Amino acid sequence: MKEISGSKKAIILFIVLLFPGLLYLYMSTGKHHFKTLPVIGEREGLTASGDTIFHTVPDFHFMNQEGKMITQDDYKDKIYVADFFFTSCPTICPKMSASLQRVQDKFKAQRDIKILSFSVDPEHDSVPVLNAYARKFTVDKSKWNLVTGEKKDIYELAVKGYLVPVQEDVLAPGGFLHSEMMALIDKEKRIRGFYDGTDAAAVDTLMDEIVVLMQEYKNNILFR
Repeated sequence: MKEISGSKKAIILFIVLLFPGLLYLYMSTGKHHFKTLPVIGEREGLTASGDTIFHTVPDFHFMNQEGKMITQDDYKDKIYVADFFFTSCPTICPKMSASLQRVQDKFKAQRDIKILSFSVDPEHDSVPVLNAYARKFTVDKSKWNLVTGEKKDIYELAVKGYLVPVQEDVLAPGGFLHSEMMALIDKEKRIRGFYDGTDAAAVDTLMDEIVVLMQEYKNNILFR
């Protein structure tokens, strides 16, 4: 049998000694330790220092189900899930809201995980209407805002900010055409994923990837 050289022995010994440490790291931090999420949206240039400027959600101000004005400041340094819905929607919206209820319950102990739902029918979805809808889905007002405002502003934010389609459509159920996709937004206001809010498996993936994103911040991973 051919004798193993001294250098190969040293490499094998190094691997043997390193393996327990890597295994402990994996087991102690969970399956998401080495995974990261992409940043979605066209890159918008470079800073003077050469860092990439990614697409971000612009500032907004809308009224929530409690009659409180909600702005980006309410989501500062938060990871959040955003969607677009309307309370009289006869098809996908109840499924999406039930999915967000799952997300709310899953992360109820994490104060830096929040939810934001924009009404695409603000003329009907007044504060009292949103409040009644919130009670139907046991919305935690400290964690989940349902907001209404000027239709023009909401639609522009949907298309240009969250990169999802929305429009009035007399042929669509309820009179509005909007996406079933939920957007995962990081603490820098960047889009990190889209998930079908009507599909249980996709919502499971969303919740898994919220954990991935939380781990990114724990590990201080930066994107350039």
